[in-house]
Amino acid sequence: MKTNITPLLPLRAPSSLTRIAPVFALALLLPLAEARASERWATLEAIHQLENPYDTAKPGPCGELGPYQFREQTWRMHTVAPFTQALNRHSSDAVAVKHYEWLKAELVRRGIEVKPYTIALAWNGGLGAVIESDPPASVVDYATRVANLAADFESHEVALAR
Repeated sequence: MKTNITPLLPLRAPSSLTRIAPVFALALLLPLAEARASERWATLEAIHQLENPYDTAKPGPCGELGPYQFREQTWRMHTVAPFTQALNRHSSDAVAVKHYEWLKAELVRRGIEVKPYTIALAWNGGLGAVIESDPPASVVDYATRVANLAADFESHEVALAR
């Protein structure tokens, strides 16, 4: 048995406008993605500058390692590489990006605005520091310093791009 299906609307070949619309959408979204990547870079560089600006191999007071002073538990959240690899800048950068993106996703999931300050607050004091109404003063100071440095790095990057 053969069934005839009548289309509700006549089918036409897509116009040139509908064919190029995705290109325009991408062109509009690309600068937004670049801005977010720039903010991530600036935030991570600010964290690096506060944590271990000279990339010393000496562990921190709680055994933290590398440019971002990762604790082993945080390192293990994002990689199976040995914790000593935190001393390798390339490996540490890759884990830092993963940790940043994880924190960002957790903040979004909780309806909290993602900005250098809130990322730094969570980076230094855990997600609880962002959720608490009164996080420790040392964590607030750290987040403020990161946010200020990140803003400075971003403004220099914008100036160089001109």
